[in-house]
Amino acid sequence: MIQETNATKIRLVNCSKTFEDGTHALNPINLEIKGGETVVLLGPSGCGKTTTLRMIAGLESPDAGGQIFFGDEDVTQKPIEQRNVGMVFQSYALFPNMSVRQNIAYGMKIRKTPKNKLDHRVDEMLNMMRIDELQHRMIDQLSGGQRQRVALARAIATRPRVLLLDEPLTALDAFLRENLRVEIDQLLRQLGITAVYVTHDQGEAMALGDRIVVMDHGDVAQVGTPRDIYFKPCNAFVADFIGTVNRLSGLVADGWLTVTGGTLSFAGKNGKAEVLFRPEEARVCPISEANLVGNVETSYFLGDRTKILIKNISDDLIIIETSGREQYEKGESIGIFVQSENLILAHSQGDN
Repeated sequence: MIQETNATKIRLVNCSKTFEDGTHALNPINLEIKGGETVVLLGPSGCGKTTTLRMIAGLESPDAGGQIFFGDEDVTQKPIEQRNVGMVFQSYALFPNMSVRQNIAYGMKIRKTPKNKLDHRVDEMLNMMRIDELQHRMIDQLSGGQRQRVALARAIATRPRVLLLDEPLTALDAFLRENLRVEIDQLLRQLGITAVYVTHDQGEAMALGDRIVVMDHGDVAQVGTPRDIYFKPCNAFVADFIGTVNRLSGLVADGWLTVTGGTLSFAGKNGKAEVLFRPEEARVCPISEANLVGNVETSYFLGDRTKILIKNISDDLIIIETSGREQYEKGESIGIFVQSENLILAHSQGDN
């Protein structure tokens, strides 16, 4: 097992980015990444996550006043080749005219690593990635998953201070993406290296991140552990982007929220309000025990669970999942129960 020591802490101080054409990609952000931590930058296209990664790499410079530190070292003005970072791209960026072994060795060869050390390190990488038998193949003879393993091996062969991954699984099919996600997580734990991972895939973020940085239109919307982000989103955007949420729009009065389909206990200000809850935080129950009642719009049997879409509870359809074997017919009345502590306030126009 290869163990990295003295993992590098990363700090971004007042880092913003405006490109030469005037495009403002990133508002000033401050972010600290602990040594050995895997932080995932998550958000939709155009939110600034890849720009942030490229600034950490040294491929982009922050606007005046921004600073980037690796440990106590200010690397703001240092180019990528002086930062000792490993990068894995969505496109893999492998050399087609080189074999697997030559690709893995490339970075160390550029650094003029002695041949005996270079060969030993390449052998370690081939063994770690379980691609020993592929070492003499050319890149065009490999599958997508094999190419991804080669790209990872090349990125960590030079023992970088920081590993940066830019949507590395996007081009793969769902089954392979799931398997490689597990392998990358195990690899990062094994190495103990500081890693920054960019993705728009919530599942990847939840599976890989020690912490997740949710980004929205050039701003950091929330930073937290996967559980914090999922169960305690700071606003409706974060709640919507991480998993599925249901919305209830209604009127709060004296500790009760009244919506089209019923009334729930809710300790909010009197007035109009919109609250959110996760599908798994509600249960189907007899109508006599329900605090919300609606009608089945449709249902989908998914083997281990059934997904039910319910109308006439609020303005939007409500999505519920149940593990029961019951079948549901379109239009039938259905009751659900939602605990008040599972409600997340999204918006309020409370009385003054």
